[in-house]
Amino acid sequence: MPSTIADIEKKLRLIAGIIKQKGREILHHYPITAPQFVALQWLLDEGDLTIGELSNKIHLAFSTTTDLVDRMEKNNIVERIRDAKDKRVVRIHLLDKGKDIIHEVIHKRQVYLGDVLKNVSADQVDTLNQILSLLHEQMQNVDNK
Repeated sequence: MPSTIADIEKKLRLIAGIIKQKGREILHHYPITAPQFVALQWLLDEGDLTIGELSNKIHLAFSTTTDLVDRMEKNNIVERIRDAKDKRVVRIHLLDKGKDIIHEVIHKRQVYLGDVLKNVSADQVDTLNQILSLLHEQMQNVDNK
């Protein structure tokens, strides 16, 4: 089993590298960087976040995240808004332009994956999806202990 685990880890690492590279190629056509894309995904999934919350999620220093948000704000992708309950708190809000970019990039990534899997049977694609769901679930279980 250890060699099987090593094989799985290597395949996942190689797949992640290919997806990351393809994602960067897609991003060249948009006014955002790879770290900005990650930040935008979090904002889309979680809603408005403070700089501190966002920096924790994207694993960047607070100052780096501030610079990243500054650049996105200049490109009208996000805006800073005061929290309605506590005016001292500033949240980063995803604007429509940012949402459009994220949706377009994700769609292009899905098209790429569809092209990769076009010669794989529907049953095999379903099985792959089930196994990946199981792996994700197990990772969450381990991380939540």
